[in-house]
Amino acid sequence: MMTHPPHAAAAVRRDHAPGWAGRKIRLRQIDATDHRTLIGFDRDAARDRKPQVGGYRHWAAHRAGAAGPGDSHFAIETLRSGMVVGSLCITQDDPRSDRFSYGIGIGAQHRRCGYASDAITALLSGMFFQRRFGKCEVGIYGGNLASLSLHGALGFREEGRLRDTELQRGGIRYLVLMAVTAPEFAAHHRDAVLAGAEVTRRGRHSRPRHGRHRFPQPRQR
Repeated sequence: MMTHPPHAAAAVRRDHAPGWAGRKIRLRQIDATDHRTLIGFDRDAARDRKPQVGGYRHWAAHRAGAAGPGDSHFAIETLRSGMVVGSLCITQDDPRSDRFSYGIGIGAQHRRCGYASDAITALLSGMFFQRRFGKCEVGIYGGNLASLSLHGALGFREEGRLRDTELQRGGIRYLVLMAVTAPEFAAHHRDAVLAGAEVTRRGRHSRPRHGRHRFPQPRQR
């Protein structure tokens, strides 16, 4: 599953070290130990992908000097085992606006496990309700039906299509531009919004408080 920022050279001008997490994954900073894994994801994708379609490049997106000076790069790591299953890059086309975009890729061997949906939901929850951005925009190749369907289910709506002049030989020649606002996302993901508020107030690992009648009391004689 691959998604592209519509303006890949842009940058988020905000500090990002969020530790955002979903039901299955967490987002964390890329470190040197991840480089081999990211390169492996790209090699696997190059073998499996049709040449004319293109896609998100894990290592190209995250290596030093490849993106804008303020882009935020994250590994997608499973909560259960700490295994890296993909990566994500956040960009913003105008530092003065409240809009952002992202690119995301899941390693071929880790797809269809719900990691992409969980990572995007965690990202949007953090960017909308902690960083206070107002809108997210992405560009998805028209032939990537799985990604189009996923984003539609997450609340994104189509805003237009752009021809991609780099695609040749009868391939898909357009990007589908999709977007979701903070209120639209909240309407589709009420549970995620409530969970984010709970974590902010009490901390992720706090234990639920039980009432005084949690356990039955002995009867008085």
